Amino acid sequence: MPDAPTTELADLGRRAVAASSLLARSSSAARDEALHTAADLLDEHVAAVLAANADDVARAEAAGADGTSLDRLRLDRRRVAGMAAGLRQVAALPDPLGEVVGGWVRPNGLRVERVRVPLGVVGIIYENRPNVTSDAAGLCLKSGNAVLLRGSSSSITSNTVVAGLLRDGLAKSGLPVDAVGLVADTSRTSAVAFMQLDGVIDCLIPRGGPSLIASIREHATVPYVLDGAGNCHVYVDAGADPAMAEAIVVNAKTQRPGVCNAAESLLVHRDVAPQLLPRLARALPGVTLLGDAATRALVPGVGVATEEDYATEFLGLTLSVAVVDDLDGAIGHIARYGSGHSEAIVTRDLAAATRFAAEVDAAAVVINASTRFVDGEELGLGAEIGISTQKLHARGPMGLRELTSVKFVVSGTGQVRT
Repeated sequence: MPDAPTTELADLGRRAVAASSLLARSSSAARDEALHTAADLLDEHVAAVLAANADDVARAEAAGADGTSLDRLRLDRRRVAGMAAGLRQVAALPDPLGEVVGGWVRPNGLRVERVRVPLGVVGIIYENRPNVTSDAAGLCLKSGNAVLLRGSSSSITSNTVVAGLLRDGLAKSGLPVDAVGLVADTSRTSAVAFMQLDGVIDCLIPRGGPSLIASIREHATVPYVLDGAGNCHVYVDAGADPAMAEAIVVNAKTQRPGVCNAAESLLVHRDVAPQLLPRLARALPGVTLLGDAATRALVPGVGVATEEDYATEFLGLTLSVAVVDDLDGAIGHIARYGSGHSEAIVTRDLAAATRFAAEVDAAAVVINASTRFVDGEELGLGAEIGISTQKLHARGPMGLRELTSVKFVVSGTGQVRT
């Protein structure tokens, strides 16, 4: 006999599939109403959300969670208001469904169109952040997808309350409540089973650290898009404006260090390193710097950077630093250690910027701006469900369009193939 958690997960999956069919046929107005209603419910029941979150935070603190993990887990009135505002913002975005993304007429008169349709059931497996519960569900519902949410044990109390409000929003708007499903079992066995819901999950999106990504690679049998690590670099070229370089490096590293688009490594051209590196170090007083021999010779007190340091996404106030001989050295360093997320160059040299953009293999390349802008909302997508570091289906910030597929619609007037 199958064990109870597996049976419950299979049932949850069956209900999500049935709901996805109904949701795909729903009107944009009905889906928008559900999002607005859920947003209103979040505002009305903020006390219940915060009480549930306080229980999660207390357990995490007792278990010895670090500051970054606690920051991701903790909600306050401002963050819950932001979750509600996010749902309303998604509701206001253009509906991607039914959009004709290409079309042509064949010589025989056949009319061919490629039309956006939902993926079906999107599975989200994530760690710590209860805001992902509403953010991910909102984007999936707007794009006509049912969503199965599998959060971590650390945030299960918060997730349960938030998912319940989302389901209430669907019910009040006449849409199937099972378009939002939350997996209550947070065991590792449940996580693996979730990754193997063949015939249920059409696209699996993980939101978490290296261990979760490794588990997806090892166990998943459903299609997935990796929201990968953000070992992001800022390269300060010989042609950089010093003040601009300082502002960008400080913002990229310190504005919010615990997120995937924060800078984790600083590269400086050898010709300007003697002038710029001491200045940049002074501008980062709270940041632990780990550097190569050339960096340590220029900035006393910098720690020794290892190979592992250059490959690490610190998600905190630590920055690896290296002096490179030239643009080729910067591109080579990024190719060796980067994670394919976001890479920035600071330069006044158009040729250097053009080469960097063409040759650096990453989901996003940023010229003379902070890596912190690689974000769905900041780039005009309205919102995002994650940042894909893969190359198939979606790459970079994943907004509404990246949560759709396309189907060919071929219209004729009786043509037959000879």
